[in-house]
This record gives sequence, C-alpha cells and structure tokens, in this order.
Amino acid sequence: MKAVRFHAKRDIRVEDVPEPSEPGPRQLLIKPRLCGICGTDLHEYVAGPIVTPTDPHPLTGARNPQILGHELSADVVAVGGEVTVARPGDRVSVMPLAYCGRCYYCARGLNHICATMGCVGLSWAWGGLGELAIVEDYQVAVLPERLSYVQGALVEPAAVALYGVDRGRVQAGDTVLITGAGPIGALAVLAARAAGAGAIYVSEPNPVRARLAADLGVAEEVFDPRACDVAAELRKRTGGIGVDVAIECGGSAPALDDCIRATRKAGTVVQTGLHVRPAEIDPMVVSEHDLTIEGTWCYRVQDWPRIMTLIASGGFPVERVVTSRIGIDETVPAGFDALIDPSGRELKVLVEVG
Repeated sequence: MKAVRFHAKRDIRVEDVPEPSEPGPRQLLIKPRLCGICGTDLHEYVAGPIVTPTDPHPLTGARNPQILGHELSADVVAVGGEVTVARPGDRVSVMPLAYCGRCYYCARGLNHICATMGCVGLSWAWGGLGELAIVEDYQVAVLPERLSYVQGALVEPAAVALYGVDRGRVQAGDTVLITGAGPIGALAVLAARAAGAGAIYVSEPNPVRARLAADLGVAEEVFDPRACDVAAELRKRTGGIGVDVAIECGGSAPALDDCIRATRKAGTVVQTGLHVRPAEIDPMVVSEHDLTIEGTWCYRVQDWPRIMTLIASGGFPVERVVTSRIGIDETVPAGFDALIDPSGRELKVLVEVG
C-alpha cells in the first residue's frame, strides 16, 4: 500500500509498504479517508526526530521510519472479535493517543499524560497517511451522520484547541486573547466563541494568517505584534484592566510575554503552543497580578463524543480553517513545504488518502 513515512530530518517519502494483517481481538482495520498535517509533523520534518522513536517505543514497539498522520477520519474495514464500538462500513474519527491503562496517570484518568504514551502516526506501527491502518478499539468514535469526513479529521486538532479553552475556564462574556493564528489558534478562536466568550482578540504577525483569522468573523480585532504593543492595546480596550484569559497558541516566547502582560489580575494564561526552546517571563508580574498559568498537553482522551456533538450542533465550525485538500503524492511539496514557508498562504492542509 502507499504511505507517507518520516525517515529523518527533511526526509519524508511517499513509498510502498506492506499492508497490515488482520486486526487483533480489540483492534480495527481502517481505511483513512482524510488526514491533516499537524504542527508536530512539521517539527519532525524541520528538526526531527523529536517524538518519532529512533529506538523501539516502550509501549508500542514502533520505530522510524514512521508512517505519519494523527488527525484522521476513516472507514472501518474489519474489526476484531471483541470489538463493539464500531462495525465494518462505519465512518470514524480517530483519537490517536495510545496509553498503558496501568501507570500512575492512567489510574487517575489522565491517560493523555500516560508514562509511556504513544500516538498513531508518530510512535505507532501505522498512521493516517497510509492507505490502511490498525488502531485500538478505544481510539475510534463513530461519526454522527451530520458530520463529514472533513469535520471528522479535524476533531483531533479541535480537541487541542478546546482543551486550552477549557483549561482557561473561559466563561460566557469573558474577554480572551489568543496569540498565534495557525490551525490551533484559529480553532481556539472558534472554541472560545463556542464557550461563550464575549470579545476575542487575536495576535498574529503573519499577514496571511492574520487575514484568515479575521475572515472567521469571530475576532473583535487582530493585532500585528510587530507593529504595536499588544498588551497596551488590550488595556486600552478593557478600561485598563486586561483580558480575563490569554491562550498562547504559537509557541512564541514574545507572545507568551504578551499574554502575561495583557491578562488582568487574578486572570489565567494558558500555554498551548509547543515551544522548541526556553522562554523568559517576568515572575514578578505573575506574582503581583496573582496570575494562574496553565500548561496543556494534548487533550482528554474521553472528549471525542463531546467535540463531535458540538461540531454537529453548528456551534464549532471547525471546517472553516481548511485552506487546501491535496492528494497523497503531493503531501511533501503541497503540504509540508507549503506549510513551513514563512510567506506561505496555507493554514490547514488535508491529505486525501482514500
């Protein structure tokens, strides 16, 4: 079968690989239909291996070369004898995290920070950018009839964004700052509105992404952090108080500092974007302003039904962040290369696998 595999830094290939065998008792054989390219995939491409394993993964045994793809919708082809969550022919969205179910964190329902966590498409034998894949029964959720394959492929990044909004405890009427209008930032804008935020502000230096964020029709205003002091501008707009919640989605040290300075006393700052190097902040501001700083890693693994219901209601129109759909043979030039281009025009690229 055809698959997109990560071999090394700047070395991703579309190649023929053996198909998976029959699923185990609690596994499903699926045929991916659409798969998104994630920022984590881009980090692997530019600077990897980072999370793809060079040695056998302690939980899954996977190692590079790795079939990529962890944001996917698929059709069920076959199921193991003990599977009850789906049947052949069902359309599904995949929750890609793999967990042991036994460690300190899993025992407390924190499966997303399992001590040996793996992930389909990053540290698993299969990925969404292959024509077939094997997944565990706890990793699939049947798509409601009202959801499309596009929406199903976007549940995973939507879960990341919504988890940041949840950790910020965004309430009806809150004023929210979101820094970074990449795919997660754009989805966080939509998630904050779904949570009832009264005014949402965005900070994004890339003019194309800033325009796309504005085109969502949700943000009160989009700032260019290179052209203004974002924190000062927000204090002007909030009577000198600051925003209730700031969510950093770009993995940018200056943006994190903007979030801290822009948030009101006793407000909350959420770090959702992945930083590739240390960031400096002023701890005195954190203390003087009595701030809560929340980190996030992935999402709650139980959230797929909730997110799909929210999307189906029309309250979380995740499909609006998609800018291109490409074929599997175009994955590197029209996907990875286009997305890492600093002057590029893409926000969210979906690969048509099936």
